[in-house]
Amino acid sequence: MRQKYTYTISIAVVLFLFSFLIPISFANGAEQTESLPSISGETGILIDASTGKVLYEKNAYTRMEPASTTKIMTAILALEKGNLSDVVTTGKQPTLADGTRIYLEEGEQLTLEQMLYGMMLNSGNDAAIAIAEHIGGSVEAFVEMMNEKAREIGAKDTTFVNPNGLPAKGHLTTAYDLALISRYALLNLPEFRKIVSTKNAEIPWQAQDSDRQLINLNKLLWNYEGADGVKTGYTSTAGSTLVASATRNGWQLISVILKSDAINVWHDSAALLDYGFTNFERKNILSENTLITEEKVKYGDSIGLLANTSFITVLPKNGPDVTQKVVINPDIKAPVIKGEILGQVIFYQGNEKLGSVDLIAANDVKRKIYTYWWFWIVSLLLIIYTPFRIMVGIRRYKRNKRRVHYVSSYVKRYR
Repeated sequence: MRQKYTYTISIAVVLFLFSFLIPISFANGAEQTESLPSISGETGILIDASTGKVLYEKNAYTRMEPASTTKIMTAILALEKGNLSDVVTTGKQPTLADGTRIYLEEGEQLTLEQMLYGMMLNSGNDAAIAIAEHIGGSVEAFVEMMNEKAREIGAKDTTFVNPNGLPAKGHLTTAYDLALISRYALLNLPEFRKIVSTKNAEIPWQAQDSDRQLINLNKLLWNYEGADGVKTGYTSTAGSTLVASATRNGWQLISVILKSDAINVWHDSAALLDYGFTNFERKNILSENTLITEEKVKYGDSIGLLANTSFITVLPKNGPDVTQKVVINPDIKAPVIKGEILGQVIFYQGNEKLGSVDLIAANDVKRKIYTYWWFWIVSLLLIIYTPFRIMVGIRRYKRNKRRVHYVSSYVKRYR
């Protein structure tokens, strides 16, 4: 019963803090400004979720402690390597976890989905260890999987030592890497998006009479327009950390703050998101399959070149117009196969290169037969051979005609 009272008191304290002690009012774009935001966190970044374009950064490539934002990677591997209906049996090691817990007991069984909610909403360090042991067989093996996945995603300056983010030597990442990892999860894992945007949930507590009441520690979900994730974190050495996301009019931004404090981490995150939504806009510059140009094809007919994909980017409002440069592969020769890449269209805003889209063949182009070298040799032979055959034919016809005439005369004579 003591654990039950301790957990109930913890929930009550959290609710009290949410309601009274930290009455944070987050801006929702009301203060329009084009100046760069000033953040208290030692490092931070703002990116567009769909393209990964960096809109703001402060020391974003400096290695820092991630604290519980580590659990974003733990959740990624759990969702990719496991099934939500898997039964996770708690071993001894999770019950020894320090810091924030959901008070798992040895032998307690929850589904992987329930463990994920306990880890991502209440930041249960014990749930993270239980998940790691279930997916990897051991924490050590799971950590190897975490680092392999980080390399795969492109988080080259990240090294994980544990699955929950508790202080450990060498357990480091960067704001940029955390943004990449979070972007990967949000774009590729629908269940991840669902979990991190959930405010409250209940999961069983088999040793108690009531269920565990889970409250998402991400205050932005209650106080920021469009907020839909992602993960909070805190340790005495890492300070307050926060990966936040918000979506407005179908456009999602991701902000990361590292090494901040309990108050300013929220203001910093809101300031970055406001800066993005206020000063930038998402534009569809080019639609897929748009006809860009027509090009002559050596040895064949002309061909249309289509945009292979759409080009969507995020641009500063009231910035220079976007220009494009079409670059065609030199000396295009038939035959050409539909879909073959034959060039690029490159986009610029001022002197900044925004990106490019491949240009592909709109249809097949067969090589014209008269463009083959052997065609002319065959034609020349035919030109020479045809009159000869005609002459031979005429001679044969005349001989046959004389033979027929001779036979006819012979028959008449001796008839």
